[in-house]
Amino acid sequence: MSNALFMIGEQRSGSNLLRLMLGQADEIAAPHPPHILDRMMPLLPIYGDLDRQGNFVTLIDDVCRLVERNPVPWENITRFDRDEVISRCRQNSLFAVFGALMDMYAKANGKEKWLCKSMTSIKYAKDLESYFGDPKYIYLYRDGRDVTLSFTKAVIGDKHPYAIAQKWAELQRLCLSEKAHAPEQVYGVCYEALTAEPEPVLRGLCQFLGVQFKPEMLSGHLSAEAQLTSMASSLWANLSKPIMRNNSQKFLKGLSEAEIRIIESVAWDCLDALGYARVFVPRGEEEQFGASEIEMFNAENRSLMQQYQEEIDPEDHRRRKYQMQVLEEIKARALI
Repeated sequence: MSNALFMIGEQRSGSNLLRLMLGQADEIAAPHPPHILDRMMPLLPIYGDLDRQGNFVTLIDDVCRLVERNPVPWENITRFDRDEVISRCRQNSLFAVFGALMDMYAKANGKEKWLCKSMTSIKYAKDLESYFGDPKYIYLYRDGRDVTLSFTKAVIGDKHPYAIAQKWAELQRLCLSEKAHAPEQVYGVCYEALTAEPEPVLRGLCQFLGVQFKPEMLSGHLSAEAQLTSMASSLWANLSKPIMRNNSQKFLKGLSEAEIRIIESVAWDCLDALGYARVFVPRGEEEQFGASEIEMFNAENRSLMQQYQEEIDPEDHRRRKYQMQVLEEIKARALI
């Protein structure tokens, strides 16, 4: 049985909260994600044929550097032994490198399983299942309207409800499809249930994952990892605080009716499938947006994203830029 665990869904859904909870398990290593697959997959053509060992070695070094520069450092690893990474790869692929680094992190922390919290991993489900055999997925979902509100306030991601809802719905559809296709591999966790009644939700999840529930999971905010993560960015400031038990339906006050209507029109099928009642858009009355409206939404989104980038905390910006320099260096090679 594979020791690979993947959390899927969308960010701003309590994923770091659940990561810290599960990281208290004796069996699970749960590092802060450097988003290896999402960031490196688009760059793979730059490396050429990975069966040529020189190309593969270059890929390994780049991925290692990306992780080594993660804004939240991986516990007990400051630098990866590149030769050990090579020895752990069962094939010359990005998935093999990713798995090797996760295995090495688990080993360094005395754990037998590892959890990847890059929520968009569901995009690569077929490749993950091909390489890891029978990975398990934790499908963490939250009301898309609250996810949208959270993104509008975050230093990362899209800022316009249309763009946020589009991406949220795309990921939910992939997760719901995988859950229907392989129900024995996918376990759904509702954010609202997790924060309202964390112990029974965690006990059920632990049983699915084959790990022992520990009371310490309920106080993951006290862990050293929680303190380290919360100090790294305003994104994760709440991680050092107790569980926010009434952190739902904030969109009713935080978003306008027009914004909620956009979300309910774009992502109605996912809201319905996940049991989130609509507020303004009845079934069959979803609005269809024209090309000019969508372009206006996208222009507003770009403007808002730029504004947030200008307001980001300088130290947070420095840490992110330091990591992103690895990707810029890789892209620059393609121009030489």
